[in-house]
Amino acid sequence: MLARAKSGVIIGIRAFPVDIEIDVSQGLPSFNMVGLPEGAVKESRERVKSAIKNCGYPFPTQRITVNLAPADIKKEGSALDLPIACAILCAKEIVPQSTLNMYCMAGELSLDGTLKSTKGILPLSLAVRNWDLKGLIVPKPNAAEAAVVRDTRIYPVNHLSEVVEFLLGNKKIDPMTIDIKEIFKTQGSINEDFQDVIGQEQAKRALEVAAAGGHNILMIGPPGSGKTMLARRLPSILPPLTFEEALETTTIYSVAGLLPPERPLITKRPFCAPHHTVSDAGLIGGGSIPRPGLVSIAHNGILFLDELPEFKKNVLEGLRQPIEDGVVTISRATISLSFPARFTLVAAQNPCPCGHFGDPNHTCSCLPSQIIRYRNRISGPLLDRIDIQIEVPAVPYSELAHTRNSESSVVIRERVTKARKVQELRFKDLPIHSNSQMSSRELRTFCKLSKENRSFLEAVAKKLALSARAFHRIIKIARTIADLEGSIDITKAHLAEAIQYRSLDREKI
Repeated sequence: MLARAKSGVIIGIRAFPVDIEIDVSQGLPSFNMVGLPEGAVKESRERVKSAIKNCGYPFPTQRITVNLAPADIKKEGSALDLPIACAILCAKEIVPQSTLNMYCMAGELSLDGTLKSTKGILPLSLAVRNWDLKGLIVPKPNAAEAAVVRDTRIYPVNHLSEVVEFLLGNKKIDPMTIDIKEIFKTQGSINEDFQDVIGQEQAKRALEVAAAGGHNILMIGPPGSGKTMLARRLPSILPPLTFEEALETTTIYSVAGLLPPERPLITKRPFCAPHHTVSDAGLIGGGSIPRPGLVSIAHNGILFLDELPEFKKNVLEGLRQPIEDGVVTISRATISLSFPARFTLVAAQNPCPCGHFGDPNHTCSCLPSQIIRYRNRISGPLLDRIDIQIEVPAVPYSELAHTRNSESSVVIRERVTKARKVQELRFKDLPIHSNSQMSSRELRTFCKLSKENRSFLEAVAKKLALSARAFHRIIKIARTIADLEGSIDITKAHLAEAIQYRSLDREKI
């Protein structure tokens, strides 16, 4: 007898429909699976067989053929356990085919029939709303994650027998609903506040500008100057995630299997700080079936690279595409996938290998050639893509003992949010959201300079031998500074402050 069930498979961060076809025919007992199943899918044979038997249902003693259609797409993961089991029970005429056709289902089965959580449920829920089905049946631990999608009916279940009773009409399961507004309300307070940072007013201002315009920033300073402390507080002044941004970020976390069970939706901007020993596949993404890397995990948030020159050169060069395009494309022989990677890059480094070059309180022990080699580990094209380059000097002891309170993150965040709203209104008809994403065409439209200001900037660019990319980035930063001040026009003062944030370019003078 032939039976069918509906499920989905995750490719990249999108879900595609999969039809599970079961044929039970005469012949020696066997369980064959076709349709490009990967390791975990092949192993489902034993899980499904044990689960069906341990739930008290008869398992076919004939020849079983499972076809996963379409057959030209690789299937991996354990989410197909539940639909395969239900299709076998349908072939044994325990579950009606007409009811089985109404639902999509996904979930991993334990040997006793209990359903376990599986990754990638959120993108499946997003896809099911367009598949003309009655709803999605998922394990109860995944139900809240799936219910984030308002247009999909989510039926949470704990056990295979519960699914069978539901499909037979003997058990009623109410669709799960969650309060999105309540989830955003309970996102928690700010733990790391700029108010805790003593001194470093120029660095704080640079980080405020970076947050307001989505600009990448590099901090250069000796050990103990507060670079890491400042970077970890940057998320506290970023504007809150919108629901669409939260959905995008949560989808990536779901596919990567990083979504905490108690958090169905990521409501805080991500902060990823990989160690400098990270591989290019770990940072950018990769694998035989490409998986998102840390640049995608940091989507809509912060990617912090401490000790930037210590990262492998090929790893750093791999950052060029995501910084420029906001997306990572990973190509393999059989597939090419793109992952979103729109993040703010925050990097920190010492001025030299020992860290004390230019520090008045310590003597640098590095040779000039060592300093040059150390700084040349970061290529010019990558530095050009970092908008703000700021020096973070050591804080004097006299200032450390000062008890004056600094500005809190809440106050700074209000200014940043206000500037971002100006940008949202400016780019409402364009596929960009912040000043850092402007192309040369948008620069000509939204960043017009007076004749005097253009002459001033051209003279500076000539003196510093700026590249065209660095020239444009100064204008973008000046536009953000103007937005923070509520100014419609970019003034000479805005340009002058923006030039101060190109520390490595100013060293050429």
